[in-house]
Amino acid sequence: MNAPLFPFIEETRFGNWFINSHIWKKHVIARALTLLHPLMPANVQRYPRILDVGCGFGHSFAQLAERFGPDEIIATDADPQLLVRAGEAARVAPCKVELHQANAASMPFASASFDLIFCHQTFHHIVDQEEAMAEFFRLLKPGGVLLFAESTKRYIHSWMIRMFFRHPMEVQKTAEEYIAMIRAAGFELPPERVNLPYLWWSREDLGLMETIGFGVPAQREETLVNAVCIKPA
Repeated sequence: MNAPLFPFIEETRFGNWFINSHIWKKHVIARALTLLHPLMPANVQRYPRILDVGCGFGHSFAQLAERFGPDEIIATDADPQLLVRAGEAARVAPCKVELHQANAASMPFASASFDLIFCHQTFHHIVDQEEAMAEFFRLLKPGGVLLFAESTKRYIHSWMIRMFFRHPMEVQKTAEEYIAMIRAAGFELPPERVNLPYLWWSREDLGLMETIGFGVPAQREETLVNAVCIKPA
């Protein structure tokens, strides 16, 4: 495996613990896929070749295999410890999984070689975001799908995230800015394929105010954006 060509900001010890936790598996990954699935094209039930960008510990492998029936998943992460972190999940996955250390802004795969790209809570770690989005567009087949699930600037810049995690703060974007960037890269992204959840873990009070009866504020800066992006056929 080659070293990353673009900047990589290593996660904190707490961050690595969190993305290997039950909360991450159930309330972050599974919930994102549950929210994204209804927005996907209804005429496609199976995606033979999937690229999982920023796979972390590989907790998405089984869920992607179950939902989309791929023949293989190609999983990438910029972390040099990828094989250590995701190796076991790759071995026990219900489909073939290949692991590659690679930066999302420059990936060693052929153009138009994937049916679906899953980019979940990865983009806010990427310094060269426009280059990475261009790579996603290049790698997808015409008609292919990018599942994009991301935390926004409002969440990443919060005191809680600043204290426990490490990110390139200068590149963070609002939900509207992420949507605009996706469209500028060439993807089809109508409003009906965008979801803006306000999940408890994305709030600075971790949902406490809603729990004690104050409800969800109608006027707010969004903390999360989910999008089903289609490369034109």
